[in-house]
Amino acid sequence: MGDPKRPKAKYSGPRHPWNKARIEEEKQLVAEYGLKNKKEIYKATSKLKNYANQAKKLIAATGKQAELEKTQLINKLNKLGLVTKTAQMDDVLSLTVRDILDRRLQTVLHKKAYARTTKQARQFITHGHILINKKLIQVPSYLVTTSEEPTIQFLEKSQLINPEHPERKFEKTKTEKPDEKKRTKKKTRKKTNQTKK
Repeated sequence: MGDPKRPKAKYSGPRHPWNKARIEEEKQLVAEYGLKNKKEIYKATSKLKNYANQAKKLIAATGKQAELEKTQLINKLNKLGLVTKTAQMDDVLSLTVRDILDRRLQTVLHKKAYARTTKQARQFITHGHILINKKLIQVPSYLVTTSEEPTIQFLEKSQLINPEHPERKFEKTKTEKPDEKKRTKKKTRKKTNQTKK
């Protein structure tokens, strides 16, 4: 069988760990996209770097093989919904981390209003309630292609298939004006003062 090797990490972390601006940006991304940890951001950035490195090499390359690889890369990114069919290599270089995070199953599920929050969407996926092309997907970081997006649905046996399920209902919260809140606080204070007298 041979000597087993240590599995290599499929992503690379930040070069400098204590960059305040980057840390604040990562906090925002974790909160906005309902990520488990910052490792998921590093995986997305590594994937983005791979696409950017491919594009840089293809910009400098010439010949039939280079043209073929360019079309293959554009078609691949077009399937993922990251670029258009008529996109150039410069468009690939202008992609951001948010573009990739927007194509995650967790984010797509929330945008399609199957879940109230991104964290709830993550829970639905990991608990085995979501199907894509009639296949059970339990990976929140799964990148959904444009052809797969319409096939997202709940498991037939799942109780969440009912749109009236309490976990799927979007509660309308009444927004009070700040002046109204102050008035209610003053009224309660007056009542308490009267009762003390």
